[in-house]
Amino acid sequence: MTKFLILRFSSIGDIVLTTPVIRCLKQQYPDAEVHYATKKSYKSLLENNPYIDKIFVLENGLNELIKSLQSERYDYIIDLHNNLRTRIIKIRLGVKSFSFDKLNLQKWILVKFKKNLMPNVHIVDRYMKTIESLGVKNDNKGLDYFIPEKDEMPLDWLPENFRNGYAVYAIGGQHETKKLPLNKMIELCQTIKLPLVLIGGKEDLVIGDKLAPSAPRGGTFSDDLDSKVLPLGAEGAILSLCGKCNLNQSASIIQNAKIVYTHDTGMMHVAAALKKKVISIWGNTVPEFGMYPYQTDFEVIENIHLNCRPCSKIGYDKCPLGHFRCMNDLKFSKNNE
Repeated sequence: MTKFLILRFSSIGDIVLTTPVIRCLKQQYPDAEVHYATKKSYKSLLENNPYIDKIFVLENGLNELIKSLQSERYDYIIDLHNNLRTRIIKIRLGVKSFSFDKLNLQKWILVKFKKNLMPNVHIVDRYMKTIESLGVKNDNKGLDYFIPEKDEMPLDWLPENFRNGYAVYAIGGQHETKKLPLNKMIELCQTIKLPLVLIGGKEDLVIGDKLAPSAPRGGTFSDDLDSKVLPLGAEGAILSLCGKCNLNQSASIIQNAKIVYTHDTGMMHVAAALKKKVISIWGNTVPEFGMYPYQTDFEVIENIHLNCRPCSKIGYDKCPLGHFRCMNDLKFSKNNE
């Protein structure tokens, strides 16, 4: 029996983007065992995946994890993270490994000189290329996300006017320069005709509450927003679930949505895995990095008329130039669902 170990420690989107590798490896090596090592905080993304036989988590230090992995006697390591920790693991385990090419030089050139040398290839297809020499081919079934039954959110849990169809807006983002500022979030929400569910973590709770007054659209915002009022449409209402759902529950909310609005963040890839129509909103990062929604219907909203984009391959706490035009200059259609 062949045993594979896949390494990817973070984060939400990056791990979801590895799921075609997991599935194709397991289906094309049906008698093999596929194990996966990640951080403990991301275990819930993988523990319901039927193509994974065993999960190891990085919790109490790298040495403890390596000791656990050494007892498994792997045949191959598939390193889809390719950082210092995964290199140490590969050295200590001493078995044949296949490592993902992160194209760091090309990314640096794109950020530093705005010269795009990145291949026109999605990162999923680059992940798949890592195992090409094993004879594994992409089945082109897209991403996977498996929601456990205990976290499924039935439609009757939502207010009645949401049950005939709603949109989701994932308002979070790991870095501020990947998120719309609050005034632009309000502007976007005003264009969405469907009842709207906001999702995000506990860190998004305050913003979610500002976007979603207790009343349907028409509630008054706080004085610091100059008492802006969202218009009350025939169907319109905004419900904030920020900080109220775990990751799988948020995925379930997305699964039942008609359309998903999201920044360049992990929930964009969760929505793609669930085959949702995605409206992806880009700030300091660009789709050319190869991490746009994969094999699902999507649209991109971005400011392509700036010579300062991308300013980072990840993001910052604030715009380095102070103007944040990549987000502040965005225009939103008045015909959104």
